[in-house]
Amino acid sequence: MRFGSPEYFYLLLLFIPLIFFLVWSQKKKKQLLNLFLSKSLVYRLLDPLTLKRLKIDTILIAFAVFFLILALTQPRWGYYWKDLTQEGVDIIIALDVSNSMLAQDIKPNRLERAKHKIIDLLNMLEGDRVGLVAFAGTSYLQCPLTLDYSAAHIFLNAIDTDLIPVQGTAIGHAIRTSVEAFNNEDTQSRVIILITDGEDHTDDALPSAKWAKKNGTKIFVIGIGQKIGAPIPNNDKENPGFKKDEYGEVILSKLDEPTLQEMALHTKGSYVRSVSGDMDLQKIYLENIKHNVKKKKTKTERRRVWKERFQWMIFASLLCLLLRYARKQEFEEKTRIL
Repeated sequence: MRFGSPEYFYLLLLFIPLIFFLVWSQKKKKQLLNLFLSKSLVYRLLDPLTLKRLKIDTILIAFAVFFLILALTQPRWGYYWKDLTQEGVDIIIALDVSNSMLAQDIKPNRLERAKHKIIDLLNMLEGDRVGLVAFAGTSYLQCPLTLDYSAAHIFLNAIDTDLIPVQGTAIGHAIRTSVEAFNNEDTQSRVIILITDGEDHTDDALPSAKWAKKNGTKIFVIGIGQKIGAPIPNNDKENPGFKKDEYGEVILSKLDEPTLQEMALHTKGSYVRSVSGDMDLQKIYLENIKHNVKKKKTKTERRRVWKERFQWMIFASLLCLLLRYARKQEFEEKTRIL
């Protein structure tokens, strides 16, 4: 036997004072009758069964309340087996971890904002398998496709700009690594969510996007950064400040929106720029991926389902109240006859 809401058992703590109150009220009625009337007069004016009837009515009310409390706890006994199937989409999140993602035109910086976006996305997923690809000058699979979102969260926390020693932004390589992470037998439920500032250094982004389309993969892009650009902080503690080019000029990292938009367009995906809150995620996942990408079975399991029995408790409570009402009607009928 199990209970769906066992916390309602605490209401029984209120049930105990109720019992004491009902018992006290019965005794108080007897005391008042004996105070104003003699015993002989009481028996002459009242039916001998009246006090007994009141006692039984009190018991019925108490049981009615007790069964209602039991109904609130949602008692369950008996079970049956049910095959539950989850449907979803395979999603690879390709996250840019190049040094340009340390630019602070978006607070606290582009990389931290992107990681917050991914955490929000993990909280939205329902039956979708998710994987992580980290990329800079090259890319590799950080977390294979999984339904364990907590594990994906752990892998995400380990991602930073020191993860990949080869610097740069090889978006094309990231796309190819992401496509290779999918199951080769399924080409209908593939999605890549690319989160980057869009500064591709290999000129392979668009060819790779077209190749991904041939492999049945849609690319959705979240652009991180501002068009005007931002300086890239130095990781070197001995040489603080910002990265400079060979002429001593501060390097500005700018969001390359045209390239990102064209990639998404080629694969029938979509592009949004990162904003505060979850509006960009709602547009990509809730409006596009969830409703426009064909789902597949991601997990089938046999689960024990317990049968709800709270209705029996409600029936028992109603029965007590009906008995009390019937007894009251019977008593009033007898009184009219007398």
